Amino acid sequence: MDKGEREFSVITLEDESGGYIAIVPELPGCHTQGDSLDEVIKNVREAIELYLETLSEDEKKELLNRRVVGFQRVKAIA
Repeated sequence: MDKGEREFSVITLEDESGGYIAIVPELPGCHTQGDSLDEVIKNVREAIELYLETLSEDEKKELLNRRVVGFQRVKAIA
């Protein structure tokens, strides 16, 4: 697989301490945190790169073919 720049979807949540959590849906278990939005984006870029380094070429090929098709807000009784 060629090494090139790719884009990933990132969900950013505010945590209870006022910081942020970033989750990468295409890469199960790939998430990080930061005190500011700038920091969490820097950290998630690093987390993605480190995550991908741990994969075999077959695993990487499978995961990089995943595609997030949308984010929806769904109402439910809570």
